[in-house]
Amino acid sequence: MADLFVNLTTPNGHSYIQPRGLFINNEFVKGSGETISTLDPATEIEITSVHAASVDDVDRAVRAAKAALKAPSWKKLPATARGRLLVRLSELIEEKKELFASIEAWDNGKTYGLAMEDDLPDSIGTFRYYGGWADKNFGQTIETTPETMAAWKLGPALACGNTVVLKAAEQTPLSVLLLATLIRDAGFPPGVVNIINGYGREAGASLVQHPLVDKVAFTGSTTTGAQIMKSASASLKDITLETGGKSPLLIFEDADLDQAVKWSHAGIMSNQGQICTATSRIFVQRSIYDQFLSLFKERVRTASIIGNQWSETTFQGPQVTRAQYDRVLHYINLGKQEGATVETGGEAFQSPDGKGFFVQPTTFTNVTPSMQIYRDEIFGPVAVIVPFDTEEDAIEYANDTLYGLGAAVFTMNLRRGHRVAAEIEAGTVWLNSSQDSDHRVPFGGYKASGVGRELGQAGLEAYTQIKAVHVNMGNDL
Repeated sequence: MADLFVNLTTPNGHSYIQPRGLFINNEFVKGSGETISTLDPATEIEITSVHAASVDDVDRAVRAAKAALKAPSWKKLPATARGRLLVRLSELIEEKKELFASIEAWDNGKTYGLAMEDDLPDSIGTFRYYGGWADKNFGQTIETTPETMAAWKLGPALACGNTVVLKAAEQTPLSVLLLATLIRDAGFPPGVVNIINGYGREAGASLVQHPLVDKVAFTGSTTTGAQIMKSASASLKDITLETGGKSPLLIFEDADLDQAVKWSHAGIMSNQGQICTATSRIFVQRSIYDQFLSLFKERVRTASIIGNQWSETTFQGPQVTRAQYDRVLHYINLGKQEGATVETGGEAFQSPDGKGFFVQPTTFTNVTPSMQIYRDEIFGPVAVIVPFDTEEDAIEYANDTLYGLGAAVFTMNLRRGHRVAAEIEAGTVWLNSSQDSDHRVPFGGYKASGVGRELGQAGLEAYTQIKAVHVNMGNDL
């Protein structure tokens, strides 16, 4: 058993027992695959390693979930009781929110403040929200009414009475494994939630292709999403995909310029640009373009403080892995080679000890639509700023992308805001903000940004099946 747990102390002083194994049938067990090392991206020092699942381990987890689906302890559990379990889980997470935020910062690289202020409230709120839905979504017509990735998927799936096998991201598995201990403590029956670690090429592929899996939900790259869609199609599995984005942010000449600068900076530079909806293409009406550019550069200079994830003054931490760090720098170099002008950043950032996957917040101008920095999702702190003349031009530029996950529009003209939002091909459009989210509001993408919706009532529909039962009440032949 000693191999399944390790005593750790986070850099900000939280001592705890970290699970390392696979969570199957409410127990941590060894994996028969290789181990996966997880690093602190600010120091490049190993935090620990976790067991990876083999094909046989995936099969064991899926069969445990299938058995739990039919077991009376879950199948016969009243919907109200399911809801109470989800609410209890949210309470347990809240009791340990500082620890969860610390783990997220440690192996992910996001700032501790961001994890505490954004991620944990989102996760807690999502479980509570779907706990409230659990006894309101059964065999009736419901009127339409007006950590985090796991909550988005577990919450609605469990509220609807499903069982789950969750594969943790191979780069950041620690917080999800800790969540497993709370799932057991909350009182969920064995097999209802199973959590495995593993590489996508083995554990992920086996999970998607498993004949007993009825539904696949995935958040990640468009390339991987397309592979999952292809694999799932062989057995006609239901899928929900939240994939890539290259979101536009439009600033019209009547916008509150000070607010537009602050929101556009946060929309691409927060969390090191590692946000699926990051508004990385900034389009500014030509009459205010020079003024905006000057203010944006100043905002980057004063607000994008780079440092380790524990400092209260840090705005931007390290990229999550060396591979992502190398990818971001590759695109920055491509931008230079393609002839774009570097306005801010453009290089790696050297920490005092020379360690860590830090990248300077980078802004390009003189960018054309054919450039890769304009078209490709970089998933890093890299923005392009492009002028436009008319509303029609802005809409055309915004929609000139394979993606359609998010978009932002800045204008004080409410009619224009609604008019432009209606024309933009994106699942979410923000008016005078960027990156707002709420677990009560559906989230998903157009085009290559995904299939289906998560969150809100729409998130429940992804985890249910409609059945029609015809009863002959006396129509004899």
